[in-house]
Amino acid sequence: MRARLPLGITLVSLLVGPLLTVTSAAAETVPNPWLDQRVLNMAHSGGEDEAPTNTMYAFKRAASIGADMLELDVQSTADGHLVVIHDADVTRTTNGTGLVEDMTLEQVQALDAAYWFVPGRNTVRGLPDSAYPLRGARHGEKVPGYKNKDFRVPTLTEVFREFPDTPINIEIKGTADSDLASFMRTGRLVADFLNRSGRTDVIVASFNDAALVDFHARAPQIGLAPGMAGMMAYFLAGVKPIDGTVAFQVPVQFQGIPVATRAFVERAHADGYAVHVWFSGSAPDDAATYSRMVDACVDGIMPAKPSVLETVLDGRGIERPGRPGLDPCA
Repeated sequence: MRARLPLGITLVSLLVGPLLTVTSAAAETVPNPWLDQRVLNMAHSGGEDEAPTNTMYAFKRAASIGADMLELDVQSTADGHLVVIHDADVTRTTNGTGLVEDMTLEQVQALDAAYWFVPGRNTVRGLPDSAYPLRGARHGEKVPGYKNKDFRVPTLTEVFREFPDTPINIEIKGTADSDLASFMRTGRLVADFLNRSGRTDVIVASFNDAALVDFHARAPQIGLAPGMAGMMAYFLAGVKPIDGTVAFQVPVQFQGIPVATRAFVERAHADGYAVHVWFSGSAPDDAATYSRMVDACVDGIMPAKPSVLETVLDGRGIERPGRPGLDPCA
């Protein structure tokens, strides 16, 4: 998930838009397996402050240090491939320029996705060359334990092949917030992909609620996390989210209002939904905030620093999927 909100969204407009007509007034209660998967370390983009965002290097590293789930973003190329990258434009995170939707898979994967990565700072442009220790790993210099292709923009297929047993959180992206067609196009490709994969240890999210409605109609077996409109409608007015929702993925706070609170989590749990929290500028990505979110009883945390979250969870002996431990909210 990200901090920047779709164009024109305010606390009021979230409650009155036409998207609310697709929400379910009284969704049928069904068992939600994600309520039993806690407390998840959901490495955000693989942990973008510790490794180049959304690269196979980042995902492999996150898994090796104990991440329980991988969070990633998908865009679609001109030739219909799903690639794992946050931005619609490759300029910010690679050594290339241009829109993903205008490029072929071959063109996207020729780029260096670690080119602007600065350890501890995420993607930062314009620093001395010495600030970029992984620059060049895509095409030449070897990093022990990794391949050159681990530093390119991966396909969703490659991530699923590499991590057949690791749950994955997929965010459907679009070219622009106002470009519904781009969200729909990518969402339909994701639905087709997941239907072929046969996997259900997946949650699909998007900031575009309409794209999620269309996705759900095509892949109803996959759990959803609604966008900001659906989430805030529930948070502010108790409007139930769209059918298929298994989790709310929320910022720590929104426009100065605390969202990821224990009261909110308890209400969501009572209604049958898990709660996962993301940061992306809504709060500091640090040990103190991670620990505070554990105390708020969230089911999953999406850290930019997964190794720091691992230290917090292990240090406190917190329960994890498949591993007994302390339930901080028992």
